[in-house]
Amino acid sequence: MYSKIGKRLALSHQGARNFTKGVVFTTLLNIVLMLPAIFVFLFLDDYLKPLLENSTSSLAGIGYYIFLGVTFMVVMWGIALLQYKSNYTKIYDESAIRRISLAEKLRTLPLAFFGEKNLSDLTSTIMEDSTELEHTFSHAVPQLFASVISLTLIGAGLFVYQWQLALSLFWVVPVAGMLIFFSRKLLHKVNQIHYEKKRVVTEHIQEGIELIHEIKAYNQEENYLEELDRDLNIYEKCLIKGELIAGALVNSSQSILKLGMASIIILGAQLLAVNQIDPFTYFMFLIIASSIYLPINDVFNNLAALFYLDIRINRMNEIQALPIQEGERDFVPQNFDITFKNVDFAYEEGRGVLNNVSFTAKQGEVTALVGPSGGGKSTAAKLAARFWDVSSGAICLGGKDIKDVDPETLLKYYSVVFQDVVLFNASIMDNIRVGKRDATDEEVRRVAKLAQCNHFIEQMADGYNTIIGENGATLSGGERQRISIARALLKDAPIVLLDEATASLDVENETRIQAGISELIRNKTVLIIAHRMRTVANANKIVVLVDGAIKEKGTPEQLVHQNGTFAQMVYRQKEKEVEEVC
Repeated sequence: MYSKIGKRLALSHQGARNFTKGVVFTTLLNIVLMLPAIFVFLFLDDYLKPLLENSTSSLAGIGYYIFLGVTFMVVMWGIALLQYKSNYTKIYDESAIRRISLAEKLRTLPLAFFGEKNLSDLTSTIMEDSTELEHTFSHAVPQLFASVISLTLIGAGLFVYQWQLALSLFWVVPVAGMLIFFSRKLLHKVNQIHYEKKRVVTEHIQEGIELIHEIKAYNQEENYLEELDRDLNIYEKCLIKGELIAGALVNSSQSILKLGMASIIILGAQLLAVNQIDPFTYFMFLIIASSIYLPINDVFNNLAALFYLDIRINRMNEIQALPIQEGERDFVPQNFDITFKNVDFAYEEGRGVLNNVSFTAKQGEVTALVGPSGGGKSTAAKLAARFWDVSSGAICLGGKDIKDVDPETLLKYYSVVFQDVVLFNASIMDNIRVGKRDATDEEVRRVAKLAQCNHFIEQMADGYNTIIGENGATLSGGERQRISIARALLKDAPIVLLDEATASLDVENETRIQAGISELIRNKTVLIIAHRMRTVANANKIVVLVDGAIKEKGTPEQLVHQNGTFAQMVYRQKEKEVEEVC
């Protein structure tokens, strides 16, 4: 049962158990909230009824009613406390578990997923959807189930006591419920449109923040704001439409519930007039009618959230159902040779990026991937680290297909420096220490010096403790690149992937940093990508990729003598350097 509840409502096993407890305690709370009416009933039965019948009152002492009232209050307080813990405290705990579970799931997904998904959409799922589920599960869903159960139990007792008045009290409930039920498809459709329009606005805002430099540089502020204003207007109209429909249904359902009070007043008066009931029974049903609909009203007030629930749950379940990258966790390679065997890869079906690529990057050697932009060099490097899985063929590390190795285990053996550096809004010391979390300050300073970082770090007011802003916003491109190289030096892994590692550096700093890179790649398997031919001049092997296929392969000297693509690239590079000197 718990597994079915968990799957249907995107809850963990413990969350499903807590949800069930929440329903039980909310049901009990709905029932014990009738205790004040029972208290009044007992008091009037003991005092008012004998008075009306001109008989002797058997009124108990005032102490008895004080004791009874205090007992009822303690019971109500105890049930309310248990209901609060199960419906709020435990739901908030489940919300934390849900967010952690989503983060853990995202950690195990291939990078292809993040290429297909918009960042704002993922953020919305992790933060907004989790928050809405937290609110709905604490305020509406348990109350819905509990209301149905408690009304059934209370209704059964009232039908036994006086079926005519009970019928006049409860006939409105199924009618109001049917109105909501038959409107569910309409509300679901409206909510789906509302979600899609909201995502468009969120993505537009995020795009504006990320591309603010380009927008300003090309004087596109007015166009951007006009498009954003148009999207906001569409979203606003959709939101108003959804609120009107939901509001009309909620108010209509609540109006139908109000008819229950009118029904019991009219029918009760008629039954009282023909002596089928006594005034005491009539009065008791009027008291019950004043509070019996409150749980249902609470559910109707959360109607929009209830019908939005399926959309959010489906988004959660979609992510949880995605196939993850997994494999052997105790993998220790026999050697660190990386071998591509007839590798094909495509980001999208029918649009191949690599076609039948085969080569070996040997341990202790530098293998350089060169070629025109868009040839598949960076893709090959990322495939070597299993950021994606190949479409066909195999990539082996030490003779083992990396598809059979857990990505986290695999990446312990890799140091990676990509052209697009990612830094955190933390100190320089902490950003370099990402390469090795338990590194000492002296170790960090040593690799920073090798990566030529010490010069600009020492000029900062707080030195290594300087906070560098989101993604290193306060640093230049070259400074960010050097921190990335220092990070890789600190990790000191046996395999090194360098994708345009010195692209953001000028010639002078590139020359200085070569010492650091030489330290990084010594006696390791190195896969390097570069457009500057002097960067790969000392490589042991050159692999020329053109349009996703290997066009040439060999040592730099061999390829220069072949007078092919690599030789032409070297020639053009020299021509460019001569022009710059002149």
